[in-house]
Amino acid sequence: MSKIVSPEFSMETIDGRTVRVARWSSGKSDRLPLLFFNGIGANIELVSPLAEKMPERDFITFDMPGIGGSPEPAIPYRPWMMARVADMLLDQFGYDQVDVMGISWGGGLAQQFALQFGSRVNKLILVATSAGMLMVPGNFSALTKMINPKRYLDPDYMLKNFKTLYGGIDSGADAHAERITPPTRMGYFYQLVAMMGWTSAPWLPLLRPETLIMMGDDDRIVPLVNGKFLNSLIANSRLEVIKGGGHLFLMAEADLCIRLINAFLDEPAAERRKAA
Repeated sequence: MSKIVSPEFSMETIDGRTVRVARWSSGKSDRLPLLFFNGIGANIELVSPLAEKMPERDFITFDMPGIGGSPEPAIPYRPWMMARVADMLLDQFGYDQVDVMGISWGGGLAQQFALQFGSRVNKLILVATSAGMLMVPGNFSALTKMINPKRYLDPDYMLKNFKTLYGGIDSGADAHAERITPPTRMGYFYQLVAMMGWTSAPWLPLLRPETLIMMGDDDRIVPLVNGKFLNSLIANSRLEVIKGGGHLFLMAEADLCIRLINAFLDEPAAERRKAA
C-alpha cells in the first residue's frame, strides 16, 4: 500500500490576489505534476482523497477567492484572471510543464488555462464539465439546489438532497459532507458570476493537448451530452462514460477513475495517436 502523503499548505499572494494553496509532493521527477481546478464552492479538502490516491506525482491545487481558506475577494474576477494566477503559481513552485485537470466549474477553468497557456499543458482531463454558456442544462431541481450555497453551509441539507443534487450513487456522501468548509457568500457569488457569458466552444478546435473527457451518465447537473459536445470539438480527445455516475463520480468511483486517469497520463503520446 502506498504511503499517504500529507499536503503542504501555504498562502500565496499572486497578481494581487491571495489564495490558499495545497501541494502534495511525490519526491519523484519521472512524472509531470498535476494542476487541479476544483468545482464551485469546493475547498481543497474535498479533493484530498483524490490527491492521496496519486502519490506518484506532485499534485497542486488552490482555493478560489472566498472559498475554503482563501480570503474574501475584493473585486470580481474572470476565468482568464484565475488562469493567470495559476500560471504564476506554477512559476513560483518551479514547475514548467504540467498535466491539467478540472471538475465541473473547474473544468471550465482548466479549458481556459489550456487555451491561454497551452505551451505549459502536456495533457488535459475534463471531468463532469461543459463548454460554458452553450451547455445543455441539467435537471431543474438539481440546478436550483446547486446555485444555493446552503448545500455547503448545512451538512444535513447536503445529505438530504445529495441524490437530487448529484445523481449516481451516494457512496461517500457522509465523508464528503464532513470535509466541507463553507464558502463565504461573496466568494460563492463571485465564483458563480465569473463564468457568466463565458464559453470555450469557438476555440476548442484549436486546443492542442491530448484530452480525456470523463462524464457520468446519471449526472443531474452536467448531463452527458455536454461531454459529447466537448469530444466533438476537441480533435485530440476521447470520452470515457462512467456508468451510473453522478456529478461526483470522481469521488464515488474513485478507484475506477484513478485507473483511467493514470492510464491516460502514463500513456506515451505516440501510442495515443496510433491508437486513435
